[in-house]
Amino acid sequence: MAVLAVDPGARGVNEFELIKRYFARPAKRALLGVGDDCALLRPDAGLDLAVTTDMLIEGRHFLPDVEPHALGHKALAVNLSDLAAMGATPRWATLAIALPAAEPTWLAGFSAGFHALAERYGVELIGGDTTRAEARAISVTAIGEVPPGMALERSGARPGDDVWVSGELGGAALGLVHPEIAEAAKRLHVPEPRVELGERLRRLAHSAIDVSDGLAGDLGHIAERSEVQAIIEYDLVPRSKAFKSLKAPELEKDCVLSGGDDYELLFTAPRAHRAELEALGAELKLPLTRIGSIEAGAARVTVLAADRKPIAHRGGFDHFEKGQ
Repeated sequence: MAVLAVDPGARGVNEFELIKRYFARPAKRALLGVGDDCALLRPDAGLDLAVTTDMLIEGRHFLPDVEPHALGHKALAVNLSDLAAMGATPRWATLAIALPAAEPTWLAGFSAGFHALAERYGVELIGGDTTRAEARAISVTAIGEVPPGMALERSGARPGDDVWVSGELGGAALGLVHPEIAEAAKRLHVPEPRVELGERLRRLAHSAIDVSDGLAGDLGHIAERSEVQAIIEYDLVPRSKAFKSLKAPELEKDCVLSGGDDYELLFTAPRAHRAELEALGAELKLPLTRIGSIEAGAARVTVLAADRKPIAHRGGFDHFEKGQ
């Protein structure tokens, strides 16, 4: 439903005050936003809709004492990252949230973080739902637009493509192990969705995915859907500078290859576009690094050391794998 309904048992502020104070915003692009049974949308003529949903659960994705402003930011950011990976321009979002209590201080911080990121990218909150629960749970659905035939699907990688990644990897996973490292903690709690990069990659890349479950695992999704082999040169993978001082090579390898929550864009592109991609990275002031190649062969990811020997890795994160 488009109305943000609240379980009457979740007191602190009443349901109508909560909606009006923290979540209601005037509709701009939407025909009808928060306050009715459904939102009404009219996409720009000729564009396809891209739709994604992500859920964050307390105790699984974030700790109970996480800073609410950062959590509001991340709840939307992880969805905008999915849209970016498809080359879609974000437009609208819905929010469903379960809370132990409707605490005004917490809600003020959470909604401020959510709306600040939404305003940066012109995203309208058009509805959702709230209820009471023993622990916090947050689910956001984001909707974007993309020109027909230009979405960056996982199935588009071709033999001969380069493999590229934006930014640095491993920082968010390092933040879980060493939350005292400020740079790593920021990467974990306040990820930056690469929206503009995704839009610009429409005409340059063949396939893309965001690094949410780890480089090896997410690249494996591209390899599987495209039915190709991906070769990664480990020493080329850009990583957080914090690893240098730790001098923990096994931790570094695990974070860089298998750690999630970086939300950088991993994409494949033809060799002919190398110069354009390097120029794009300079223009956006965002490092774009070529880390490997796509080859014909059975769908798999092979990571090579400097001596060209394969490096063992555990793949990516799986919510239902034992021990994760």
